[in-house]
Amino acid sequence: MPKNKKTEWQVGDPTISVVSDQFCNPYPMDLLVKRKVQNFSKDHYEVFDPSGNLLLQVDGQAWGFNRKRTMRDPAGFTILTMRQKGLALKTKWEVHGGESKEREDLLFTVQQSQAVSLKTSVDVFLPENNNVKKTNTCDFHASGGYSNISFKVFKSDALIAGVGVTHKFTWGSFCKGKYNFKVRVHPEVDYAFIIALLVMVDDNENWC
Repeated sequence: MPKNKKTEWQVGDPTISVVSDQFCNPYPMDLLVKRKVQNFSKDHYEVFDPSGNLLLQVDGQAWGFNRKRTMRDPAGFTILTMRQKGLALKTKWEVHGGESKEREDLLFTVQQSQAVSLKTSVDVFLPENNNVKKTNTCDFHASGGYSNISFKVFKSDALIAGVGVTHKFTWGSFCKGKYNFKVRVHPEVDYAFIIALLVMVDDNENWC
């Protein structure tokens, strides 16, 4: 959990590479994330840089249990797969590289911090710290969502992404599943990792 005193990740701080070094940039990145429901059970996210270039796309199930979401690059190559695990009071996801399900390809695990909360909050555990049941020390912590008009990711007490989420809010577009995020990712932080967290946090907000 983040501490009370907050700092921000700066140029010169160590690289945070969870998915791949190729998604780490030496400067802050402002990303536009667009979500659109494709049909009753599926939705689609697209991630653009400030110049309008497509960087990432995420497809998956918007409803139901044991959901799966896949992140791909602009050419359609699978970068990672997010899978919701079982039925529990606290939602849990496992994220593997590519389309794998194997333990050696596990990138990180995400678990809802509290079973009941007005604000979606998740703890993130890397594979070397995967004993979720026996430790309260997570590697990262994320909170927010569309309805909270914020999204923030912390490493310990340091803010690494999500200075804020901005959007033009209308109930009509929200309940049709169309809305946008603008997320700032700090220098040397893996933006594919940040987008995966955003999608999983936002997943709990998709009730319309």
